[in-house]
Amino acid sequence: MTTASTPLDNIAWHALIGAQAGFAAGRGGARRFAAGYSPILGFEDRRAPDFEALTGFCETGESFYCLHWTGPVPPGWCVEVQAAVRQMVCAPTPPDIVDPIGLRPLVVDDVAQAMALARLTRPGPFGPRTIELGEYFGVFDGGRLVAMAGERMAAGRLREVSGVCTHPDARGQGLARRLVAHLLARQHGRGLTSFLHVMADNPPAIRLYESLGFASRSVDPVRVVRYL
Repeated sequence: MTTASTPLDNIAWHALIGAQAGFAAGRGGARRFAAGYSPILGFEDRRAPDFEALTGFCETGESFYCLHWTGPVPPGWCVEVQAAVRQMVCAPTPPDIVDPIGLRPLVVDDVAQAMALARLTRPGPFGPRTIELGEYFGVFDGGRLVAMAGERMAAGRLREVSGVCTHPDARGQGLARRLVAHLLARQHGRGLTSFLHVMADNPPAIRLYESLGFASRSVDPVRVVRYL
């Protein structure tokens, strides 16, 4: 079994058996976020995941993100996407760019717009109940959600910044920067360590996060897998 020296080495597993166990389903060495929250799998042994332990907890056709695993595909599953993500951790100081004007928390009535924005911009795993996992904030233009960001996985004092996206019509205004800076300031005020995942082939996003105090910690394989 692979032993992780810090929760960041196997963050999905630590989130799903710890602070977010109430949002989890599964048994043994395997967990998933319950339907609707976020399509992410977590395994105790991240290199040799026990997919069989998820039997009865996944519906045919469901797709999930799975970090770290690159081994053979087990029966009953297929790999839809294989890529790499960069894990970044923020310096323990709040950003000096904090402008909450125009930002507001997302609520249940905003879910339809949040889902539409996520489908358009593809910021990563996002579901209709993702905003219940932590604080999510959005920017609206005439009632239309044009940018958002929030918190997804949590383990101990670690909080993930996630769902960062901006509608194509609203890009170039620094909205993502304001949203992430606002989240970082709030997390710092609660004594939390901020981290995130970004696709390794997205240099503009990586540069944005570096300008806000994030530093790369690792580059890890990620797969999107579907239950057959």
